[in-house]
Amino acid sequence: MGTAVAGFVAFCVLPLAYMLVQPATTAGAYAALLLDARQRVLLVNTAVLGTGTAMLATAIGAPLGLMLARGALPFTPAWRIALAAPVLLPPYITALAWLYLGGSAGLVAALTSRDLLSGWTYSLPGAVLVLSLVFYPLSMLTTEVALRRIDRRLEEAALIVASPGRVLRRITLPLVAPSVAAAALVIFVLAISEFGVPGLLRVRVFTTEVFTAFAALYDSGLATMLTLPLLALAIVIAVGSALLIGDRLLATRRGIQRVPLAFTGWTRLTYGWASCVLAVALVTPLAVLTREALALSSMAGILQGSGAAIRKSLIMSVVGASAVTLLAVWLGYGRARARRRTGIVVDAVFLVLFAVPSTVIGVGLIGIWNRTGMFGGIYGTDAMLLFAYLARFLPMAALALAAGIRYVPISHEEAAAVAGAGWWRTSTRIVLPQIGLALLATWTIVFILAFGELGASILVAPAGETTLPIRIYTLIANAPTAHVAALALLQSAVVFTPLALLAVMATRGTR
Repeated sequence: MGTAVAGFVAFCVLPLAYMLVQPATTAGAYAALLLDARQRVLLVNTAVLGTGTAMLATAIGAPLGLMLARGALPFTPAWRIALAAPVLLPPYITALAWLYLGGSAGLVAALTSRDLLSGWTYSLPGAVLVLSLVFYPLSMLTTEVALRRIDRRLEEAALIVASPGRVLRRITLPLVAPSVAAAALVIFVLAISEFGVPGLLRVRVFTTEVFTAFAALYDSGLATMLTLPLLALAIVIAVGSALLIGDRLLATRRGIQRVPLAFTGWTRLTYGWASCVLAVALVTPLAVLTREALALSSMAGILQGSGAAIRKSLIMSVVGASAVTLLAVWLGYGRARARRRTGIVVDAVFLVLFAVPSTVIGVGLIGIWNRTGMFGGIYGTDAMLLFAYLARFLPMAALALAAGIRYVPISHEEAAAVAGAGWWRTSTRIVLPQIGLALLATWTIVFILAFGELGASILVAPAGETTLPIRIYTLIANAPTAHVAALALLQSAVVFTPLALLAVMATRGTR
């Protein structure tokens, strides 16, 4: 446990602390930032991006969650997996597909001989749409879980004297509203933290400006200053989310297995809405990328040219997912066994750290580790990529595993202690076997996210080396579209393959 806490502080807390403390060493820095009209424009754009994405993603996802929980939809598990898939696809891949569809040289322009959509595609509303199509599953899944946790007796009693529609408006929706609102706040944080989508769509927000200041202008002081408004927004929203959700963050398996009350007559509506969302969010982007990739004469040449990046991504993602999961087990255990008030504080800390934008993490890690002496052998190595994955995904993984560990009755551990079993034996023989699927799921999700990580990796990757996301992002401007689309499809295949295997295992485990 001590090692996990030390790793958490070193990789998650210190980069954030550095970014908050470093500007204090520059005289007048805060005042200059507040008086800078350029920064105020960035703040407005960032806030609009986050607010628009949160509202649109909720408008798309919350009805889907309601339909999955109450619509009596056949093959619900399959629909749930398919509708949740876009959130695991790297956002810049989705943005790239929409560029190939609506850009000045995209499919629509080629078919109509007119540039109809590029002005809208390269815009703030375009970024809002793309991010909404990526993040709506968060609202969908949160809404569904919240609905399945409702005691069906409340709705059954209300149906005696009221219509299903009135019960939905007066009983069901008010009960799930806090969870839906909390999910919207999380989506807001993720949207303002995104780097790849605004960068591709040429939308000026804080994340893109931080990258430009650090990587293009080589001005670490400016980059550090630009993080402050972004961090302030992220911290305020993350704390609000933790307080709003409370113990709902640890939705237990037992809590979501209650048989829900179904509102009949929604099947056609559910099929229609789910099919439309799936077509727009997943089928269309993959179809567009496939069309572009078909122009390739040889896939072998592409794989050979990007082989080093692919191998680097695979190796570092496996190592990163393993390290994150190992530390997250013990952090999650501590959270699951914490008292309620302490747990809420821990949740807030985890959410704040998860909300730190990836570019901010990259700058913070460089500021900490780019030093002479004992740290000189770490900076400029693959260890920086590993540190970035730990900083980015450890808080989220700890929260996920805390939910699984909470399902393990503490009486089992108490009985083992009475029998004379030590802490290590109790953990390995009692706790870990009961959260095997949660461990596998967490490792898989972290692997997928690490394989698609861009914002921090592009800053901390060793000179002369690259990962697949960095390779794709740098090739967009100067490589044939077929080349880039093929690599994007390859990344999508790597993302969806372990997800499909995990879904199969989970389905078998519930039989």
